[in-house]
Amino acid sequence: MKKLLLLLVLFIFTGINGFALEAVEIEESFSAITLAIDTIWIMIAGFMVFFMHAGFSLVEIGFTRSKNTINILMKNMITVAIGVICFFVIGFGIAYGESLKGFLGTSGFLLSGFADFDFGIYLPGAFFFQAVFAATAATIISGAVAERIKFQAYLIIAIITTALTYPVVTHWVWGGGWLSELGFHDLAGSTVVHSVGGWSALIIAYVLGARIGKYGPKGEINVIPGHNIPLGALGVLILWFGWFGFNPGSTLSGMASSAITVIATNTLLSAAAGTISSMVYSWLKFGKPDITFTLNGALAGLVAITAGADVMSPIGSIITGLFAGVILVMAVQLFDRIIRIDDPVGAISVHGVCGAFGTFAVGIFALDGGLAYGGGMDLLFAQAIGIGATFLWCVTIGFILATVIKATIGIRVPEHEELNGLDMEEHAMSAYSEFYIDLPPIDVTVKSKVISE
Repeated sequence: MKKLLLLLVLFIFTGINGFALEAVEIEESFSAITLAIDTIWIMIAGFMVFFMHAGFSLVEIGFTRSKNTINILMKNMITVAIGVICFFVIGFGIAYGESLKGFLGTSGFLLSGFADFDFGIYLPGAFFFQAVFAATAATIISGAVAERIKFQAYLIIAIITTALTYPVVTHWVWGGGWLSELGFHDLAGSTVVHSVGGWSALIIAYVLGARIGKYGPKGEINVIPGHNIPLGALGVLILWFGWFGFNPGSTLSGMASSAITVIATNTLLSAAAGTISSMVYSWLKFGKPDITFTLNGALAGLVAITAGADVMSPIGSIITGLFAGVILVMAVQLFDRIIRIDDPVGAISVHGVCGAFGTFAVGIFALDGGLAYGGGMDLLFAQAIGIGATFLWCVTIGFILATVIKATIGIRVPEHEELNGLDMEEHAMSAYSEFYIDLPPIDVTVKSKVISE
């Protein structure tokens, strides 16, 4: 059917004489059009994923205090810059290079050694799409360590995440590594991207410690509210929009029109279900519908469906989103009240926990091989192994990294810097400068006279 449509296009542009072309020429024209459509689609999807970094920035800013806004913007900007360079130099090769026993790639550094069409499109386009994914994994960490990590310490974490931690897991799943051979399925990165960021954030936040005042001397838990929830809400909506590039773009083909529509629809439904279930559950649990849980519930549904949007039905996607929204609220409470890991934006719960749940849900709701459809335990077993292996890898690398940084340059800002805010202390600037301008005293009598006149 696709060939017939493309032949029709050729007919329109070349006229009747176009059909007199040799069979080889027609096939070459078909291949050229396919390549063009695939390339355009992947690049547009990559642009949308890049724009998600604006969403991440706004979510983190909105959910934290105003005195740390510049610091968060700096971390998010530099994550993109460092991330794409590190992925270009070494990460892409580790992810997609010649495999060393299915563990990591050992060639292709600086994009060398790949043929232009190893990925179905031109090599620079394939790199662009994968590079913005790599930066996303590192950005997730930023939110969980917000308001108390040293800027230079975070830079090192971003480098290692995009050059090593993320590329290795990418090779396992998308680069022909051992998890792909096992039958593990992760369309766009519930585990490869989100759990990598979430589990790395978990252990780094543990080593870093909680913000001052978060936990009282008698064990009480103090809420530290964000300063601009409207910005956080805008960030979530930007992320939701970007996810329609994140998931459907992972088809890596603009010709896969039916798959693109299925993936986009499942992504939409899961996010909506996660939003509703987190709102309802938080309402029942706390007596009021909570906006922060509702916003994060949308992200929970998006993260959860990222693994299986291409293999689930719409009903399966809704169920996945409904569970993810509830699990999100439970996970936030677990980390906050029991494990006592301070995560200002809920990144560990959204990306780590819900990413793992969404990956596991593939083994249940996949139309082909899922337990709910009589597929047995094979797929579920493969998904569980992938979740566990990724957790162990990220926690191990994250713990070593955070411990070494803590013992050398230090991982946490001094107490007075944290209390004053990282903006002024780390960057000598405020996002809201009027808070810090010393205005001359107002002459009340003169002001009263002017008003009366």
